[in-house]
Amino acid sequence: MYKKKKFNIAIVGLGTIGSHLYKYLEKNKELLAKKTNIIPHISYVSAKNFKKKRNFKIPKNKWLKNYLDVTKKNDVDIIVELIGGAEGPAKKLVFEALKNGKHVVTANKALIAKYGDKLSHIAEKNRLNLEFEASVCGGIPIIRCIKEGLIANNIIKIQGILNGTSNYILSSMDKDKKSFKDALIKAQSLGYAESNPSSDLNGDDVAAKLKILSSLCFNSFLNHHIYVEGINTVDQIDINNANKLGYKIKLIGVSEIYNNKLIQRVHPSLVKESSYIAGINGVLNAVIVDGKPVGQSIIQGEGAGPEATTSALISDISSILRGNIKYPFALSSKERKNIKVDSISNKNFSSYVRLDVTDRHGVLANITEYFAKNKVSLKRLIQNPIFTKKYSSIIIITHKTKDLHLMKTISQLEKKKYIIKKPKLIRIED
Repeated sequence: MYKKKKFNIAIVGLGTIGSHLYKYLEKNKELLAKKTNIIPHISYVSAKNFKKKRNFKIPKNKWLKNYLDVTKKNDVDIIVELIGGAEGPAKKLVFEALKNGKHVVTANKALIAKYGDKLSHIAEKNRLNLEFEASVCGGIPIIRCIKEGLIANNIIKIQGILNGTSNYILSSMDKDKKSFKDALIKAQSLGYAESNPSSDLNGDDVAAKLKILSSLCFNSFLNHHIYVEGINTVDQIDINNANKLGYKIKLIGVSEIYNNKLIQRVHPSLVKESSYIAGINGVLNAVIVDGKPVGQSIIQGEGAGPEATTSALISDISSILRGNIKYPFALSSKERKNIKVDSISNKNFSSYVRLDVTDRHGVLANITEYFAKNKVSLKRLIQNPIFTKKYSSIIIITHKTKDLHLMKTISQLEKKKYIIKKPKLIRIED
């Protein structure tokens, strides 16, 4: 009978994800061996606090106090990096692992978004796998889908909801009528948001994921020219106004070829309530890919959490076990390209604008004059009184115009004395 080969795995980082992966591999190694014809064996683990009490046992001979030691061990074939962060130990580990001939599997979007090109070059040179399916949208196999399933397509646009935390907060504000603060507290209590959720709320998390997807879609090197805006300024008033106008507010990441140039952007958007993306609620993620000849492909699922992330990690590990040595970004570094970029300021948008103003004669006329001067045509205008007759909230929906013109208008208006709060602008996504 044919004897199955053994592949040795080291896991570095034993937080929620690392612990879940360890238990899964130990429990399901026979099943994975049947599917890959290779036995996955955990040879070592390393974590910041090896004395921490865990609900499972790890043999003492598997522990390494110095995480970098796994890169030098002969009985390690695959290193799974679950430390996190673009710098520090995670960066040292992955660079050393690839230099020392070890395959790498990681869920670290920040690291790949910043150093993916350099790491990919080392992996290619040493004929190693650098796998990062778990870095983007957890349980959604979007990276493998782009690299393999959509390989025949010329992709022109990728967009979607790429962060479960922000989506949960916006959904909760909409459905449960919670304030931003209360929705965040609820998300934290349920484990959907970290104690420090800044990267989820300010758009940085989505930006890192979008850079990775963009590079894969357009066969380019990682491009760091990206417009980023988070959900921090979205409040209940905007949610309610959007509903009245037939829209939902979502944090959208979009990467597209526009006038033969790449535009990458992350920002809250008004989307039609009848659209597919408007129905993605809670912690779900969804990605929409526009390509030729396939047309539009949609994939959705759990974007985060130990189960979803473990699913993606196991997929990458299994691919290595099967002996699939492939380029990390689908093409070799020689074949990837630098792509021309453009600013969001040159793209045409319709937009939602909210101006809180002192309610006095001539204010409305003055506001519309500024829009006209900057070549911004108004599609709809609504004036709502606020509590007293002294203040009004003016809601404007613009026709499509260059973002540059719109931002110039807002910049000019916010200096006017009759503007009592910073103007609110949310772009409308067609």
